[in-house]
Amino acid sequence: MRLTSAMWFAVFMRSESARGAYVSVIKSGAQQAGALFVIENHLNGLFNLYAPAPQAFFDEDSDGDRKFECVLKNASEAEIDAYMDKQKHFDPDLWIIETESGSGDLSLVITET
Repeated sequence: MRLTSAMWFAVFMRSESARGAYVSVIKSGAQQAGALFVIENHLNGLFNLYAPAPQAFFDEDSDGDRKFECVLKNASEAEIDAYMDKQKHFDPDLWIIETESGSGDLSLVITET
C-alpha cells in the first residue's frame, strides 16, 4: 500500500531531521496523491532536484515505496526554479520539498536511469 503524499512527507521530514537536515515545504500539493519533488540544497549555491521516477521503474512486486530520479544535478537555483515552473504549469497539485544538510545522504529511494 502506498502512503499518501502528506504522510510520505511526514515520514521523510522525520527521517531527514533525524540525520540533522533541515526540511521545508516550498509548495504543498494534493494531500492524497500530489507528485513529490525534492530539492537537495548543497549549501554552496548548487542543488540537486529529484522527481518521481517513471512508472517503468516499478514492478508488480514493488513494496509501495516512492521512487525518485535525479533530474538536475549540481544546478543553480535559477535552473531549479525554471524546471519547477514548467512542472507547476503541468501539475498544479505537486509538492516541492527542500532539504539541506550538505552531507548528501538523502533518505530517498533513488533509481538509476
